[in-house]
Formats: sequence, C-alpha cells, structure tokens
Amino acid sequence: MDRIFTIALHVTGTMTADLDARWTAPCDCQLIHVSAVNTAAYAAGLSIGTSVSGTAYLAKCDTGVSSVPVEKTRTDFVGDQYPHVPDGTIVVVGVDYNYNGGGAAQSSADLTVVLTFTEG
Repeated sequence: MDRIFTIALHVTGTMTADLDARWTAPCDCQLIHVSAVNTAAYAAGLSIGTSVSGTAYLAKCDTGVSSVPVEKTRTDFVGDQYPHVPDGTIVVVGVDYNYNGGGAAQSSADLTVVLTFTEG
C-alpha cells in the first residue's frame, strides 16, 4: 500500500489578502483528499494546481464556513480523477479571501486547508 502524507496550511486571524502557498512535491504522488474550512460565515475560494496552471488539480470552489469543513475527493478534482503530481512539481494552493465579493467585512478567518496525498 502506498504511504499517505498530508500538507496542512493554516492562516490565523482575519485574512486581508489572497493566499498563494507553494511547495515542491518530494516524490511522485497523487492528491486523494482535500479538507478546507474557515471560521467566518463566508466562504473563501480555494483552488489547487501547479505553477503553470493554478487550477490544474482543483478548480476554484468554496471552503467550508462557520467551522464546518468541506471535503473534496476524486469526483471533485479536474477530470474526475485523483491528480498525479510528478516529483519536483511546484504545487500551488490559492485562496481568494474575499471570494463572495462582500469586502473586508465578509472576508475569511482562521483558514485551514489539509491536502492528503499517497506516495507513488
């Protein structure tokens, strides 16, 4: 069985700008699950991709709100398949903090995103 590993991102407090978090895949892997939430009543916009295409793996979608996470699995990913991430790929997690367009009063807060991968 392939080993499973996670990448967790957390932004404390009210977000005042978009997030562009990047890391390099340490080995060939597959993205198998995403959990995303913030404590505000308004969703942030989450996308996952590469440095070439910021939505290559997951098109922009809502995060969970009011501390209730949303889950994204195989059928939510681009092409309805687990994305394969080659060794050395720059993975980009993009978050639109004001996805709902309501201004600073409706921005995201205490955002957490957890990506789960299998090695191989």
